[in-house]
Amino acid sequence: MIIEFNLPTNLTLLRIALIPLLIVVFYLPWAYSNLASTLIFMIAGFTDWLDGYLARKMQLETPFGAFLDPVADKLMVAMVLVLIVQQQGSAYLAIPAAIIIGREITIASLREWMAEIGQRAQVKVSQLGKWKTTSQMLAIGMLLYHDDLLNIPINYCGYGLLYIAAILTLWSMVNYLKAALAVLTTK
Repeated sequence: MIIEFNLPTNLTLLRIALIPLLIVVFYLPWAYSNLASTLIFMIAGFTDWLDGYLARKMQLETPFGAFLDPVADKLMVAMVLVLIVQQQGSAYLAIPAAIIIGREITIASLREWMAEIGQRAQVKVSQLGKWKTTSQMLAIGMLLYHDDLLNIPINYCGYGLLYIAAILTLWSMVNYLKAALAVLTTK
């Protein structure tokens, strides 16, 4: 198989390259490191949307891109959740972060296994997964920024959205597991 490096794939690779940059900026002893980290995360989120849009629009979808895109997403989310939990040192953050990271590992493994048995379509991304991702990304952005903005307690809003994301995460995981179980019990 030949790996194609087209524009959408390069955007996905950029998203992966932004991870170490975000980590370095996150730990800089600088008053605006939270703002800069948040902006890097937002740029990464935009590239996630843009690479998928361009791949479909320009008909540049490739097997390598289809593999790399979710890897980049999961790496970014897991790394940033670890940073946030470490920084704030709260069990109230660790619990939903562990749920989200654990679900990502479980579903990635399930998708791989289902692909091996020729049933990958049974665990494709659902609308619920898109809602989960949206609430998760908003929560992470708020938790990265964490300062009040216009008297709005951004960090507490991030906590709330992270719990919503964790609930949607569990819900979507149950749906994926039920779909997989239905396939397995019919064989």
